[in-house]
Amino acid sequence: MPICVYSETGPLKRVLLHRPGKELEHLVPGSLDRLLFDDIPYLAGAQQEHDRFAALLRENGVEVSYLSELMEQTLRAEPALREPFVDEFIAAGGDTARFHARALRAYLLSLGSERELVEKTMAGVRMQDIAPARTDSLSALLHRAAQFVLDPIPNLYFTRDPFASIGRGASLHRMYAQTRRRECIYGSYILRRHPDFAGSVPLYYTPDEPFSLEGGDILNLSSRLLAVGASQRTSPEAIERLAQRLFADPECPVETLLVMDIPGMRAYMHLDTVFTQLDADKFIIHPAILPTLRLFVLERGAGGAVGVRALDEPLEPVLERLLGLESVTLIRCGGSDFIAAQREQWNDGSNTLCIAPGRVVTYDRNYVTNELLDKNGVEVLAIPAGELSRGRGGPRCMSMPLVRGAL
Repeated sequence: MPICVYSETGPLKRVLLHRPGKELEHLVPGSLDRLLFDDIPYLAGAQQEHDRFAALLRENGVEVSYLSELMEQTLRAEPALREPFVDEFIAAGGDTARFHARALRAYLLSLGSERELVEKTMAGVRMQDIAPARTDSLSALLHRAAQFVLDPIPNLYFTRDPFASIGRGASLHRMYAQTRRRECIYGSYILRRHPDFAGSVPLYYTPDEPFSLEGGDILNLSSRLLAVGASQRTSPEAIERLAQRLFADPECPVETLLVMDIPGMRAYMHLDTVFTQLDADKFIIHPAILPTLRLFVLERGAGGAVGVRALDEPLEPVLERLLGLESVTLIRCGGSDFIAAQREQWNDGSNTLCIAPGRVVTYDRNYVTNELLDKNGVEVLAIPAGELSRGRGGPRCMSMPLVRGAL
């Protein structure tokens, strides 16, 4: 049972994390927009905060697996994968990486250990690494030695996005931004070739698809119901293709996708930045999306066909009906204070990680929302996030559940 995720609230048993590494120190002001950051986190502080996050999960009975370690184990178990992994990474690394492919390939394959290779692909490769004394190349002579020929991947600590666990399978994604697409290479090798996963995980979506889909837009509300955000980073075409693949699998219990159309803007980049589940009947939501929120359902038809319907009713009764509940509670991020709601949503007050029914991990800086959760009977486990929050992602963004217990 390498992957088993049928809910958002079942007791979390195993989770995939990435401890921030050297890639954060390779952010510079001129690359922030391209690499999807607004600021440069302080690495030591981010690591300290992330270590507290991982420790809190372990204290609550969760097995923590790290992305770099799983990738290292994959390459160690099958050494012949080193060359295709490097070639695939360079091919996805952009024009500069492809121009310097021969030198870049030789450099990466010369690295002594699997760990060194994996960490270098994450941290980035500079011109001085591959051409320290070349005088026969105009690009080597004109480019500064510190220029990256293979960009760092600072978004890696948001493990939620490159793939999503759905039941006993996964959707492996095509990321919205070019700079994040290399993240999916790690997931592809791990899910297809790691001894824990190989041959056991059906893939309902792959990066070969032409339409972007990201894990922050996929919520397993029950074994039969997915909520999927049509957002800045997930296209409606991708959602339809995902539904087709899920419905075509007779072993997949998903019968319905609740599509939530949210504004396509960076502040609301994924559904889980504005809406997450706290308990069977409790959710947190950013109130600013409610006036314009549009809802649709995709339903399994005969022979795996996809039926589509628009819904003209508020979110609460839709959730009640689809989940078979008498009532649901929507807790507003920031409460009734418009300023607090904007501030705390920006700092991921709506992005909670549920580790058991009614028990969630949040950022401590979102104190208004955390107090509201407590008043509504939700146990809050708050972690410091002065540096982690600079990347615009919360506890749910930083975690990919691999196994959850049954409810």
